[in-house]
Amino acid sequence: MRRLDAGDNRTIAARFKTTSCLAAQVRRGPAASWRLLGLWTLCLLLAACASVPHQGTPSTAPPDPLVEARRLWRELPHQSDPETSARIAMHCAAYAYLALGSRHAGQRREAEAISNTCSGLLVDFLLEHEPPRWTSETLSVGESKLAVEFRGVSSSLSGTMALIRADTVLIPPVMGTRYATPGLGIPLVAIQARCTDHPACRLFPSEGVARPVTAWVEQDGEGMPQLVMTDPTLHPDIVVADQHVVLASDVTAPLAALYDRSRLDRLAIWNLLGGTELAVREGLYLLEDYDPNKTPIIMLHGLGRSPLIWARLTNMIFGSPELHARYQVWHVVFPTNTPILLDRHRVQQFLDDGWRALDPSGTAPARQNMVLIGHSLGGVMSRLLASNSDEVIWNAVFDEPVTALSGTPADIAVVDSIFHFKAYPGVSRAIFLAAPHKGSPVADEFIGQLALRLVRVSAPEVDALLRVAKANRQHESVALAADYQKEGLSSISTLRPEQPVSHAAQSLMPVASVRYYTFAGSLPGARPPGDGFVPLSSAILPGATSTTIVKSGHQLYLKDEVLTKILEILRQP
Repeated sequence: MRRLDAGDNRTIAARFKTTSCLAAQVRRGPAASWRLLGLWTLCLLLAACASVPHQGTPSTAPPDPLVEARRLWRELPHQSDPETSARIAMHCAAYAYLALGSRHAGQRREAEAISNTCSGLLVDFLLEHEPPRWTSETLSVGESKLAVEFRGVSSSLSGTMALIRADTVLIPPVMGTRYATPGLGIPLVAIQARCTDHPACRLFPSEGVARPVTAWVEQDGEGMPQLVMTDPTLHPDIVVADQHVVLASDVTAPLAALYDRSRLDRLAIWNLLGGTELAVREGLYLLEDYDPNKTPIIMLHGLGRSPLIWARLTNMIFGSPELHARYQVWHVVFPTNTPILLDRHRVQQFLDDGWRALDPSGTAPARQNMVLIGHSLGGVMSRLLASNSDEVIWNAVFDEPVTALSGTPADIAVVDSIFHFKAYPGVSRAIFLAAPHKGSPVADEFIGQLALRLVRVSAPEVDALLRVAKANRQHESVALAADYQKEGLSSISTLRPEQPVSHAAQSLMPVASVRYYTFAGSLPGARPPGDGFVPLSSAILPGATSTTIVKSGHQLYLKDEVLTKILEILRQP
């Protein structure tokens, strides 16, 4: 049976009027029959008018989304109940979303502003009143329902997560500028414990996974409102009725949230004094999801430091859409109490382990054109990672080939791998900041001698080296043996300009396929000229693509002049 509509009802009413009119005339009898024809005709005309619907206005006109959004937005200041305010804000944002599809730019701008105001009120209410762990689900806001949907977020976020408004995350001064982009939505930080179900999980910081998400309210015109969240670095805009709408984003807040949680700086200092907690944290760490098409920038810190020194540079790279689209930043945590060559050996192992987890087939474009950036001790390691050792270092330690030495196969293999190496495959550029390529005279001065007494070294590789040296005294370098007896074996001792092995390693230069850039600090009155720790003669290398000397102390990683120049280098092909 066909359902009746408003037109059918009007027709039925008209016919009822016609029948009633005729019946009334019949009851009047024959005396009034002369008037019957005229009245009957009049009744027909009235019935005809009643049966024709009015064509000028529809029976139920849909509300204008922007008008409704304005109306609800104006109601909000008059509400005292938080839940009522949140419900009104939810519907306000939903109508504003529909208005984003307008073809008038001014209306779209107004709709975006209203959407952000109302979405922000709703998000604030939910963050305060909902459980601290979020997932895709349906929530109740007063008497209304709200669907929560995580759409296109980072693949490293799964299950439940904590959410924080990005604008409430304090940016430490060391990180510099907050990089935030205006647009639709409320920027948030999603934080979750790192995963455990995949080999690549161990490459995320133990502090957890922090990713940017942007939240806004959607409405399809008929269904319930949806609070949608996505990663603005993966999906920078959305489409509403054929109109592209840019999403708001804050890429600094997730970095700042992890920075605030980290204890790496304290662990790095404690490591020099014999602390073992840093050993648990050693390895390669990714700050974002791995991208097989983005070039890795591998950052190596200096003596007694941690990857936290790179917070400012990392933030600047993330804050540049051009560089962020091209590069992925990788940090390395390594102990700095052990000899430089052992540190180099370990970093190579960390990189190898990382590639096995990320790209077991070895075919990813990301393996090509990698960039090394190292400060101080990390700069020396970067140079050695870009160099071939040949027999230069081995001959400074032993006067016999590795095959002629006595010792267990395991110990011999360790010693061989430390003193024989090739440039790490795929590296095409290296940037050295205040690196003591020819050693630091400070290591021979009072502070260096004090550090030699305080620094404690504990590593299985050092134990293996000492066992091999003891078993082959007749083939060990006399100068090296004497130096070890006097100065010991640590990162401090190997920073001395005349330490036999380090002196030999000074001659190793990056292979021809690697372009390298040097940065050095120069303080007025410093003797010798330099940054107070590393002389200019030690920080500057011949053959560099460019050399930059700035008026600064040793901490070049905090100088905007230096970091701006690094960004210029990274923009080059």
